Amino acid sequence: MSLIDAESASRVGTVAATATGEVNRRDWQRWAAAVGDHNPLWFDAEYARAQGYRDIICPPLYLQYAVLGATPLDGLRPDGSSGAVSGSLAFPRAPKRMAGGESTRFYGPAYHRDEIEMVRTIESIVEKQGRSGPFVLVTWRTVYRNQRRELVAEATTSMIARP
Repeated sequence: MSLIDAESASRVGTVAATATGEVNRRDWQRWAAAVGDHNPLWFDAEYARAQGYRDIICPPLYLQYAVLGATPLDGLRPDGSSGAVSGSLAFPRAPKRMAGGESTRFYGPAYHRDEIEMVRTIESIVEKQGRSGPFVLVTWRTVYRNQRRELVAEATTSMIARP
C-alpha cells in the first residue's frame, strides 16, 4: 500500500501556496542581528552603495520570513509547522515530517519597502525506500518576485514524510 494518498498525488504541478509581504529595513536588521549575520550590506548604506547597490539591501534568506505570516501556537501541526506553505499535504499513512533540504538561487536585491510575492508549486511527490523503511519525498519550487515582477530568488525545498 502506497504512502502517497490519491489526493496528494493529484496536487503535483499545482500551486501549493502564495503570499505577499513587504520587506522592512527594521525587521530584516533585527532578524540579521538575531541570527548573527552582521553583513554591512544589511546595515551600512555607504558600504552598500560602494558595492553598487542604491541603498542597504535585505538579506536574501530573509525573504521567506517577510512574506509568511505568523501562526498561533495552537494552529501548528505536531511537526511544528503551519502546513500552509506546503499546501497542507496530508499523507495520512506518513504523518511524521522532517526537512529534506533547500537550495536557493538569488537574482537581485530586495530594498526597504519592496513588495515580495512568493509562489510555491508542488514539483514532485515520490515514494522511496530508505535504510529504515519507506518514505515520501516532496519537492517544491518557490519563486520570489518584487512589485515590478522582477525575479529576486528561486528556491527548491524538500520534505520527508514517514510512517
